[in-house]
Amino acid sequence: MEILWFSIVAFMLAMYVVLDGFDLGVGILHRIIGRTEEERTMLIKTIGPVWDGNEVWLLAAGGTLYFAFPKFYASSFSGFYLPLMIVLWLLMLRGIGIEFRHLIQNQMWKSFWDTVFSFASILLAIFFGAALGNVVRGVPLNQDGYFFEPLWTTFTVIPESGILDWFTVIMGLVAFFTLMSHGANYIAMKTDGVLQLRARTTAKISWWGILLFSIIALIATTVIRPEVWRNYTDYPWGYLFPLGGFAGLVGMFMFIIKGKDTKAFLSSSLFIVMMLCATAFGHFPNLLAASTNQDYSITVYNALAHEYGLGVGIVWWILGFVLTSGYFIYLYRSFKGKIASTNLNDHGY
Repeated sequence: MEILWFSIVAFMLAMYVVLDGFDLGVGILHRIIGRTEEERTMLIKTIGPVWDGNEVWLLAAGGTLYFAFPKFYASSFSGFYLPLMIVLWLLMLRGIGIEFRHLIQNQMWKSFWDTVFSFASILLAIFFGAALGNVVRGVPLNQDGYFFEPLWTTFTVIPESGILDWFTVIMGLVAFFTLMSHGANYIAMKTDGVLQLRARTTAKISWWGILLFSIIALIATTVIRPEVWRNYTDYPWGYLFPLGGFAGLVGMFMFIIKGKDTKAFLSSSLFIVMMLCATAFGHFPNLLAASTNQDYSITVYNALAHEYGLGVGIVWWILGFVLTSGYFIYLYRSFKGKIASTNLNDHGY
């Protein structure tokens, strides 16, 4: 049951990053690729019918954590209270930016909300990466399983560190460039003409950012938390995950160069999923590692809920997963193909 629910949570988070990741990528590039109000309207239309549905995976993952690993949920949501509030506000601002821009047909009004949408998307990508960096690095858990982190302390990796230090910022930049490239591949896949050409160029440039900061993050992780390689030593089959991520990264570059946008997007999706799986594999069985005393770490074994509740939960989870999958299959089949300027209204639907 521990491995099952750990895998379920990891799967749901990976689905969120892949699906809402290209939404964030479009937001990051909103004012870079979109040079005019008409072009930015087209970019909104590429995600109009799907952006809010993609966030369902984040909510579902949070709900799954609540009943599967309640101790981890309680500890992380209290210790990460400040960044969670920041993320909540950024999610709201991002949604408001999309929904409000069409309400008044005024250039200044639309420009303001376009900026809000882009700014919130940039910060969300960095904060999500920094959050993953905190999980990998460890947090100052006490013997009761709780902790508190300020936004930053000395900006160095110390036992009583803050949310932001040099390591978590590096992880934030990895996430930023990854989602930027992911979003650029998606834009290239859904548009044509000048927007497609700009998206391909941006995807190519941001690919080098992914490569550079991924190498730096890999070295930094090995230095500050070498125990992440223990599972790979004990179970060599786990190397399939980083190898799959490398294959996705190489494939992404090759397909971008060749102008095969759909394959480039699928390759960036593969890179995201495999690298998240590689991180989860190396981190297991920890859910939240302690930076002060490893005995205080929250693991899948000491945080798992009662077996009866998990048994009932798996029935409802399967039912919900089937319904959700059916909805997403219908949605994306209905939304397939290129976006034409005449087939959607300004709201994006």
